[in-house]
Amino acid sequence: MFGIGGGELIFIMFIVLMLFGSDKVPEIARTMGKAMAQIKNATNDIKSEIQKGAEANGFDTNSLSDIRGSITSEINKAKDNLLGDTSAFSDMAGNITSEINKAKENLLGDATTEIEKAKDSLLGDVAEIEKVKEEIDDSTGPIKRQM
Repeated sequence: MFGIGGGELIFIMFIVLMLFGSDKVPEIARTMGKAMAQIKNATNDIKSEIQKGAEANGFDTNSLSDIRGSITSEINKAKDNLLGDTSAFSDMAGNITSEINKAKENLLGDATTEIEKAKDSLLGDVAEIEKVKEEIDDSTGPIKRQM
């Protein structure tokens, strides 16, 4: 009811009780109930007057529903004309998405090959460093033992 939870409703009722007192709350509720009934009766009277006026001018419920249906169909036609054929936009969106995916794959593929090349180069450099280290160890090996 109006987005108000149970706890909030109890809190509001507590505040009303504190403001108006226990003797005035039933009187306020009766007054609000009478006002709601009067509003409901007034709207029903207005509806019946409109219905009587429409019938007096030759409009019955069937003709009114026909008019309502034709107005609705005209509104739908105008909406379709304004929006037009949206399939071109969906095709365009699909093409754009596929182009973005292709570009992403190309970028990722290029980056991956560059990373692989750099990795191979570094591994080759590490292997050369290991060979040089072994050569140095082999050439300095007897010297270290003598020390």
